Amino acid sequence: MAAKYREIADDLRRRITAGEWLPGTTLPGYAGLVAEYGVGRGVISEALSMLEAEGLISVVKRRGITVRERGARRRLQRGSLVARDPARGYVMPAASGPDEPWQAHGQPKRETVPITERAAELLGVDPGTPILRRRRVTSPTGEPPFQLVDTWIHPRGVADAPQVAGRDTGPGGYLDRLEEAGHGPISWTEYMRPRMPSPDEARQVDMPLAMPVLELARVGVSALTKSPIEVTVCVIPGDRVEVVTQLRRAPSARWPQTQT
Repeated sequence: MAAKYREIADDLRRRITAGEWLPGTTLPGYAGLVAEYGVGRGVISEALSMLEAEGLISVVKRRGITVRERGARRRLQRGSLVARDPARGYVMPAASGPDEPWQAHGQPKRETVPITERAAELLGVDPGTPILRRRRVTSPTGEPPFQLVDTWIHPRGVADAPQVAGRDTGPGGYLDRLEEAGHGPISWTEYMRPRMPSPDEARQVDMPLAMPVLELARVGVSALTKSPIEVTVCVIPGDRVEVVTQLRRAPSARWPQTQT
């Protein structure tokens, strides 16, 4: 059975890569694949699970087996520089540069909801506390969804800068409003870790549950309170990104070596 489902997965992968099914289109259902390959449903299920884990397809009830739209894998040079664009405000290291155009997919949302355990830990509040969350799904212009971005703003920040809860936060966005309200200059620390997505996260960026994500969590600390005033959590499908770090030599590793 193991060899058979791998053979079927290889064949389906080849056919998808050759363009038999284009991104966004649907493969034959389970019954059709069972009939075509002459195997049981379990073998087909194992083959599809392999392709789903690779990010090649999505298997969703009532939507069927769909070829995923996949953008190019982006190499992120994770530096520590926070730039600023006159039109957009602060630009964090996730973008290729301050002038790179990005787009939102769907309508950004803002609502007060129970904060997740991870965000609560970073923001310094109890898990489940109702907190203002600003949510958007973004990508470089012209690419499929690249990341889910959830920004959680501390109640103190909302009280001091009510505009951060509005649809239009004004020039520079919510960060400028927080800084203008006395919390500037905000300083940031970023945490990076791989993990598995929640069902909600996978749905937002149209990715399989079996694929890991890269989580980038950025904590903004208020200069006024010396404590977190906002936390932004970016969730990026594992097949969309790789992190690149340029290594530097310490004085002890200089070349040519000094003879002792």
